[in-house]
Amino acid sequence: MRLLHTMLRVGDLERSLAFYTEVLGMRLLRRKEYPGGRFTLAFVGYGEESDHTVLELTHNWDTSSYQLGDGYGHIALGVEDIHRVCEQISAKGGRVVREPGPMKHGSTVIAFVEDPDGYKVELIQLSSRAAA
Repeated sequence: MRLLHTMLRVGDLERSLAFYTEVLGMRLLRRKEYPGGRFTLAFVGYGEESDHTVLELTHNWDTSSYQLGDGYGHIALGVEDIHRVCEQISAKGGRVVREPGPMKHGSTVIAFVEDPDGYKVELIQLSSRAAA
């Protein structure tokens, strides 16, 4: 078995695609409209679905926003230079909601950004340049 994708419902598909592709650097892998069901699915990621876990963005045409609820946590992305990545995200209009720094009660350097629908994306420093 392997994890295939995580699905998020989004209120404005074009705005979400711009965030995940232009701000976070993912690629649009495939997109399909389902007129009978009034929804569109768009899959984005850093590699092909055959080899990587990807993100499914589901846009229900008649819904412009969702209540995120208190059960959702975040999506996590590993990055080599968390400070540089946060600067790039901010420069592209992304919202960094927790600046890079050690996690509470630990030493792993993390940061959080928020997508246009309010979903949190955690950035985790992968290399030894954590406190650079």
